[in-house]
Amino acid sequence: MAKKQMSLKARALRYLSMREHSRIELQRKLAGYAQEGDDVEAVLAWLETNNFLSQERFAESLVRRRSARFGNSRILMELQSHGIAGEALAEVKGELAEEDSRASEALARKFDHPPQDATERAKYMRFLQQRGFSSRAIKAALASLAERHEA
Repeated sequence: MAKKQMSLKARALRYLSMREHSRIELQRKLAGYAQEGDDVEAVLAWLETNNFLSQERFAESLVRRRSARFGNSRILMELQSHGIAGEALAEVKGELAEEDSRASEALARKFDHPPQDATERAKYMRFLQQRGFSSRAIKAALASLAERHEA
């Protein structure tokens, strides 16, 4: 006996029960399962109307998951790639103001000692740059790592 295929609405609710998704991300995932006569946009509109799909909740969730490891510019770029813009993006920018301490924590988790020479310092800086931290936060993180080992 053939297994009954899950409806788009049920599939969307299943995805959303695992974690928050952006509208663009959920649309892309559901499009692969849409059959003739299925309306992905109608399902997404129903999810938003019933507050199952929320751009604000998705943005908060992404910031919470990424903030310990990544800098503000990387998080904001990822939000923009998911279609978050306008007021929601401005609100997230306000919440992400302090990245110096996050950069220090990320650097301390990866490296246990301050850089010994210019090559190693460049390696530490690249590590933080690739994670989207600002140059000001990188300088503060390097200074913080040096202070921890002097004390």
